Amino acid sequence: MFFDWLFLSVVITIVGLLFFKVFYYKNLYEREQKSAVVLKMTLKEAEMLIKKYQIQLQRSIGNIDILNEEMSKLRNDVKSFKARNSSYRMENERTRNKIKELESKIEALL
Repeated sequence: MFFDWLFLSVVITIVGLLFFKVFYYKNLYEREQKSAVVLKMTLKEAEMLIKKYQIQLQRSIGNIDILNEEMSKLRNDVKSFKARNSSYRMENERTRNKIKELESKIEALL
């Protein structure tokens, strides 16, 4: 009789312990599943943000390329204006010299 009670107590204790472990591990599994879902959603959001910023970066790089092209065109224009300006100065200087020569010839004739 004592062994029956002892056997029954041990079996009930083992069954209770097993139920406790089952529910404990079930709870851990559900938590892990929830955290995995949250992690997946976070990764998807991060991927979307990365794509968004990548597109913005590509647009910015494209804009920088356009600005560089415009700047090089403007540099070339400035160089041509400087060259024209120097040729106009030289021509103006020649014209002044010619005028002075003509004035001196006129004074010499008078």
